[in-house]
Amino acid sequence: MTFAAICVTAEAMNLPNDAARQEDVRAIISRHAHREGALLPILHAIQADHGWIDETAIRTIAHALNLSRAEVHGVVSFYHDFRTSPEPRPVIKLCRAEACQARGSEPLAEWAQLQAGDRVAIEPVYCLGLCSVGPNAMLDGDVHARLDQASLGALIEAM
Repeated sequence: MTFAAICVTAEAMNLPNDAARQEDVRAIISRHAHREGALLPILHAIQADHGWIDETAIRTIAHALNLSRAEVHGVVSFYHDFRTSPEPRPVIKLCRAEACQARGSEPLAEWAQLQAGDRVAIEPVYCLGLCSVGPNAMLDGDVHARLDQASLGALIEAM
């Protein structure tokens, strides 16, 4: 994707302009830079505030923490929760760990993909920590337990 295409995409999605985004990234870095192992808290805060971590943020973080861009990019690309581009659709993270699989998450995930179509992104997540009440899903930071087709379908339709 070219720089012009990235700018057009950002405009179309009503994303904050680069200056405001960079100012926010610098503020997040300053809040966490004093901590031991500050990289992950910084990345989580940027992801939470903006929904994704762009290349400019990676460069800014690397410079502030005296790391290489490759080190920061390696962490961003290693963890599945971090995005390097915005997701325009709402996201439901459906647990696919063993306990939820034993309670039917695999067929539920297939069904959810069909129901969601292009309106909602259904993403796998491996353990939300509610193994005894699975299958589980996370939507906007809220965990929903004991899901079946009816309850997951209601979540999808509410989007």
